[in-house]
Amino acid sequence: MHNCTSSATTRVGIVSSEPIRLTGLASAFEGHPNFVTAIGEMEALLADLSMHYLILDLSDSAVWTEVQTMIRRVRPDIRQLILGPSGDDELILKAIIAGARGYLDSNSGPFAVRLAIEAVMHGGIWAPRRLLSRLIDQLLDQSNASISLAPAILSPRERQVLDLIMTARSNREIGEELGIEERTVKAYVASLMRKTGTDNRVALSVQATQVWMRDNRTSSS
Repeated sequence: MHNCTSSATTRVGIVSSEPIRLTGLASAFEGHPNFVTAIGEMEALLADLSMHYLILDLSDSAVWTEVQTMIRRVRPDIRQLILGPSGDDELILKAIIAGARGYLDSNSGPFAVRLAIEAVMHGGIWAPRRLLSRLIDQLLDQSNASISLAPAILSPRERQVLDLIMTARSNREIGEELGIEERTVKAYVASLMRKTGTDNRVALSVQATQVWMRDNRTSSS
């Protein structure tokens, strides 16, 4: 266990079958006052209810999607950051669709790992923007019956927040833009997801885009 003393800390679990990689991942947070890292078996980390972030080294796993699905079922509140092979865009897209908030290639250094966790903490998704754009395009092309196109009744502030989410802004950036606290932004995002029946920011953006496209087709006809 690697501990950092602070009155307000974030607990980050790390899972890897490679001892050297475990040491490297933990070193990303050494000396940082706002992080406490925990290394151990996945079952033990998932049982720790104070753990809300999990770095998973799935580079050598043949069942990484099943692992992600299991974590979402057991602890839907945990945000996952995946380390995996580099150069495989399809694999990265699958990881994000399966619930990962970030994807790093297994050779990423400590600085990149910490940047990714901080981005995820502030409501962002850490992945190449070209892939996020491609993911949204794919979802828009699908006929997904699970996403309702019925317009939700949103407050003016919720609409402002949603507009900024659609530009891939993080919670912190949205707060700065609107002059409100980050925790207030989180409350608006939670409300938007509840009203639209979505469970992540990508799906929320896709649904908003679908409604916008439908409304524009209606108004121009």
